Amino acid sequence: MDKKILTTGTILGMIAIIFGAFGAHALKKVLSIEQLNTFETGVRYQMYHALFLLFIGLLKDLSQKTKKTLYNLVLFGVILFSGSIYLLATNTLTSFDFSIIGFITPIGGLLLILAWGVLLINILNKKSQI
Repeated sequence: MDKKILTTGTILGMIAIIFGAFGAHALKKVLSIEQLNTFETGVRYQMYHALFLLFIGLLKDLSQKTKKTLYNLVLFGVILFSGSIYLLATNTLTSFDFSIIGFITPIGGLLLILAWGVLLINILNKKSQI
Protein backbone atom coordinates (compact mmCIF):
# COMPACT_ATOMS: atom_id res chain seq x y z
CA MET A 1 0.00 0.00 0.00
CA ASP A 2 2.84 2.40 0.81
CA LYS A 3 4.31 2.14 -2.69
CA LYS A 4 0.87 2.81 -4.21
CA ILE A 5 0.35 5.84 -1.96
CA LEU A 6 3.82 7.22 -2.69
CA THR A 7 3.43 6.62 -6.43
CA THR A 8 0.04 8.32 -6.51
CA GLY A 9 1.33 11.25 -4.47
CA THR A 10 4.24 11.65 -6.86
CA ILE A 11 2.01 11.51 -9.93
CA LEU A 12 -0.47 14.01 -8.46
CA GLY A 13 2.45 16.31 -7.63
CA MET A 14 3.83 16.07 -11.18
CA ILE A 15 0.41 16.78 -12.68
CA ALA A 16 -0.02 19.76 -10.34
CA ILE A 17 3.27 21.23 -11.55
CA ILE A 18 2.32 20.62 -15.20
CA PHE A 19 -1.14 22.17 -14.71
CA GLY A 20 0.37 25.09 -12.80
CA ALA A 21 2.78 25.82 -15.62
CA PHE A 22 0.02 25.35 -18.20
CA GLY A 23 -2.19 27.80 -16.32
CA ALA A 24 0.59 30.35 -15.88
CA HIS A 25 1.61 30.29 -19.53
CA ALA A 26 -0.97 28.89 -21.96
CA LEU A 27 -4.18 29.70 -20.10
CA LYS A 28 -2.96 33.18 -19.14
CA LYS A 29 -3.76 34.30 -22.68
CA VAL A 30 -7.32 32.95 -22.81
CA LEU A 31 -8.75 33.13 -19.28
CA SER A 32 -9.69 36.04 -17.07
CA ILE A 33 -7.75 36.76 -13.87
CA GLU A 34 -10.65 35.32 -11.86
CA GLN A 35 -10.66 32.11 -13.92
CA LEU A 36 -6.88 31.80 -13.56
CA ASN A 37 -7.16 32.26 -9.80
CA THR A 38 -9.81 29.55 -9.69
CA PHE A 39 -7.62 27.22 -11.76
CA GLU A 40 -4.69 27.94 -9.46
CA THR A 41 -6.83 26.97 -6.44
CA GLY A 42 -7.30 23.54 -7.99
CA VAL A 43 -3.56 23.24 -8.59
CA ARG A 44 -2.71 24.35 -5.05
CA TYR A 45 -5.07 21.90 -3.38
CA GLN A 46 -3.90 19.10 -5.62
CA MET A 47 -0.29 19.78 -4.62
CA TYR A 48 -1.16 20.01 -0.91
CA HIS A 49 -2.76 16.60 -1.09
CA ALA A 50 0.03 15.11 -3.21
CA LEU A 51 2.36 16.06 -0.36
CA PHE A 52 -0.17 14.71 2.15
CA LEU A 53 -0.06 11.33 0.37
CA LEU A 54 3.74 11.33 0.42
CA PHE A 55 3.63 12.00 4.15
CA ILE A 56 1.08 9.22 4.72
CA GLY A 57 3.07 6.79 2.60
CA LEU A 58 6.18 7.41 4.70
CA LEU A 59 4.46 7.15 8.09
CA LYS A 60 5.12 3.87 9.85
CA ASP A 61 2.66 4.44 12.72
CA LEU A 62 -0.55 4.07 10.67
CA SER A 63 -2.23 0.77 9.97
CA GLN A 64 -2.62 -0.33 6.37
CA LYS A 65 -6.40 -0.05 6.78
CA THR A 66 -6.08 3.59 7.84
CA LYS A 67 -3.66 4.29 5.01
CA LYS A 68 -6.08 2.76 2.50
CA THR A 69 -8.92 4.91 3.87
CA LEU A 70 -6.79 8.05 3.67
CA TYR A 71 -5.62 7.14 0.17
CA ASN A 72 -9.18 6.70 -1.12
CA LEU A 73 -10.46 9.87 0.53
CA VAL A 74 -7.59 11.95 -0.86
CA LEU A 75 -7.61 10.43 -4.35
CA PHE A 76 -11.34 10.84 -4.87
CA GLY A 77 -11.30 14.19 -3.09
CA VAL A 78 -8.64 15.55 -5.44
CA ILE A 79 -10.40 14.15 -8.51
CA LEU A 80 -13.73 15.70 -7.51
CA PHE A 81 -12.42 18.94 -6.01
CA SER A 82 -9.48 19.92 -8.20
CA GLY A 83 -10.86 18.15 -11.27
CA SER A 84 -14.15 20.02 -11.13
CA ILE A 85 -12.34 23.30 -10.49
CA TYR A 86 -10.17 22.77 -13.59
CA LEU A 87 -13.27 22.14 -15.68
CA LEU A 88 -15.22 25.04 -14.21
CA ALA A 89 -12.32 27.49 -14.59
CA THR A 90 -11.87 26.58 -18.26
CA ASN A 91 -15.60 26.33 -18.96
CA THR A 92 -15.52 29.16 -21.52
CA LEU A 93 -13.02 27.26 -23.67
CA THR A 94 -15.37 24.37 -24.49
CA SER A 95 -18.79 23.93 -25.98
CA PHE A 96 -19.90 21.82 -22.99
CA ASP A 97 -21.28 23.70 -19.99
CA PHE A 98 -19.39 22.31 -17.00
CA SER A 99 -21.37 24.47 -14.56
CA ILE A 100 -23.75 21.51 -14.17
CA ILE A 101 -21.01 19.61 -12.33
CA GLY A 102 -20.35 22.42 -9.86
CA PHE A 103 -22.09 20.48 -7.10
CA ILE A 104 -19.24 17.93 -6.97
CA THR A 105 -16.63 20.49 -5.92
CA PRO A 106 -17.84 20.66 -2.29
CA ILE A 107 -18.19 16.86 -2.20
CA GLY A 108 -14.53 16.60 -3.15
CA GLY A 109 -13.67 19.21 -0.53
CA LEU A 110 -15.57 17.23 2.09
CA LEU A 111 -13.60 14.08 1.21
CA LEU A 112 -10.35 16.01 1.66
CA ILE A 113 -11.52 17.36 5.03
CA LEU A 114 -12.52 13.84 6.08
CA ALA A 115 -9.03 12.57 5.21
CA TRP A 116 -7.47 15.13 7.54
CA GLY A 117 -10.08 14.22 10.17
CA VAL A 118 -9.22 10.52 9.93
CA LEU A 119 -5.55 11.37 10.39
CA LEU A 120 -6.37 13.58 13.38
CA ILE A 121 -8.46 10.86 15.04
CA ASN A 122 -5.64 8.38 14.51
CA ILE A 123 -3.10 10.74 16.07
CA LEU A 124 -5.36 11.46 19.05
CA ASN A 125 -6.05 7.75 19.60
CA LYS A 126 -2.36 6.82 19.53
CA LYS A 127 -0.92 5.84 22.87
CA SER A 128 1.78 8.27 23.92
CA GLN A 129 5.25 6.78 23.59
CA ILE A 130 6.89 9.32 25.87
